[in-house]
Amino acid sequence: MTATDSTPAADGIRLGLRANLAQFSLLVAVNALVGGMLGQERTVLPLLADRTFHLSAYTAALTYILAFGATKAITNFFAGTLSDRYGRKPVLVAGWMVALPVPLLLIWAPSWGWIVLANVLLGINQGLTWSTTVIMKIDLVGPARRGLAMGFNEAAGYLALAGTAMATGAVAAHWGLRPQPFFLGIAYAALGLGLSALAVRETREHAHVEAALHPAPAGCDHHAELTTGQIARTTSLTDKALSSASWAGMVNNLNDALAWGIFPLLFAAHGLSVGRIGLLAALYPAVWGLGQILTGWWSDRIGRKHLITSGMLLQAAAIALIAIGTSFPVWALAQVLLGAGTALVYPTLLAVIGDVAHPAWRARAVGVYRLWRDGGFAVGALLAGALADAYGLTTAVWAVAALTAVAGVVVAVRMYETHPQSARDARSLT
Repeated sequence: MTATDSTPAADGIRLGLRANLAQFSLLVAVNALVGGMLGQERTVLPLLADRTFHLSAYTAALTYILAFGATKAITNFFAGTLSDRYGRKPVLVAGWMVALPVPLLLIWAPSWGWIVLANVLLGINQGLTWSTTVIMKIDLVGPARRGLAMGFNEAAGYLALAGTAMATGAVAAHWGLRPQPFFLGIAYAALGLGLSALAVRETREHAHVEAALHPAPAGCDHHAELTTGQIARTTSLTDKALSSASWAGMVNNLNDALAWGIFPLLFAAHGLSVGRIGLLAALYPAVWGLGQILTGWWSDRIGRKHLITSGMLLQAAAIALIAIGTSFPVWALAQVLLGAGTALVYPTLLAVIGDVAHPAWRARAVGVYRLWRDGGFAVGALLAGALADAYGLTTAVWAVAALTAVAGVVVAVRMYETHPQSARDARSLT
């Protein structure tokens, strides 16, 4: 099957990128708005904690990332179950409704507790909307171009995050940290809700069609009748590919929490301006976003495992370079390398989940994976904050670099190849 082919199905439902291009493109645009909601915070919020609310302890300053990560992780888990039970579109619309007050709270917050509350709501928004756009794209394209679909999905979200981070940094440098940088968030939330409610169509039946066309292989224990508890155990522990992907995803977002909460403070401590901090904050997700268009497609050609392993090790090297560096050019290079490493990993991990999980329980498996992955934000906020308070910012960065390298080794040793053609080719050589 080529990239433009589609799979015929009953009741007029067809699987494939070409057959569903309009809805797929609309969901790409919706996920760009989801990423923009997160991007409004990336440059400004760490500086608000320091300069407006005067939080001296790093652990306290990172509570907003802890609140965001914990809430998003839990919401991810329920997003998959809810989308199987009630449909994808209602979950997507609900996520956008939760987003509406977020930029207003960030603008008007009289104390840090209100910022934390805004990030609880943002975590719910991101968990419901981002999870659902992932599931809907997997539903639409079918099995042949799953990596490419995840590349487009994640690229849209993180390019919008990068652009918004850079835009809010420029706005903050000119007009101040509040309220103008958050006006973009108001527009994103309104547009995302409107498009989701009025233009997005339900895709759950596409998953049912794929389940009928592609039943589980004979002798496979990943049958369609698994309970949610069994799916959670399989994804988290017993299946070597799914559990390795969950671990790698958690560590990936742990180092993203470092980039979100610690890097701007580290750069500011070395005297960088708000504008330059915003540029660095945008550079990493921009490379990450653009790269995923290539790496998602690439994983459909050469398989998943080696891209994930090399991506985690490249991330570790980039984080170590940030710990070593003391100047803008070095940090800019490190941010580019970190973005490239994350691009190798991010859509490929989602493709692993789509490869292994049966269509009948795939949405719940995606939810469990994203529970672990986005739990990395909470773990990263706690770990980086505690280490920075006890030993300094640079020690926190070194510790996360080491942990990321360990995750790469775990994938190399434990994960099996999940892409169907690559796995068959590997077996034919043994």
